[in-house]
Amino acid sequence: MEPGVLYVSIPYRTCGHLCCCGCGHDVITPLSPAQWSIAYDGENVSLAPSVGNWSFPCESHYWIHDGRVRWSRRYSAAEIDQNRARDRRLLDLDTTVPKPGPPSRLRRHLRFLRP
Repeated sequence: MEPGVLYVSIPYRTCGHLCCCGCGHDVITPLSPAQWSIAYDGENVSLAPSVGNWSFPCESHYWIHDGRVRWSRRYSAAEIDQNRARDRRLLDLDTTVPKPGPPSRLRRHLRFLRP
């Protein structure tokens, strides 16, 4: 993936991008009512909610809004735990979320999306 590009796959209901801090980690955001959604205004893309990369060493936290990165504050360990627990509860309630497939298959497809 290229820095500064948000890749969207409708068939796989997911987005991918390189971490906005520059650390180079692949960030995959599944699209579903309980996870992330995208909005496109004809020119720019927004991804909601924020992206918290708490499993990466950088622990970056940001929003992608109107085609720009907007940095968010750092979360404490307790806030990260609360956020993860809330996300698990929402996923358990959402029957539209497909069972996850092998991530290597998705990454293989994302490589071919480069312009």
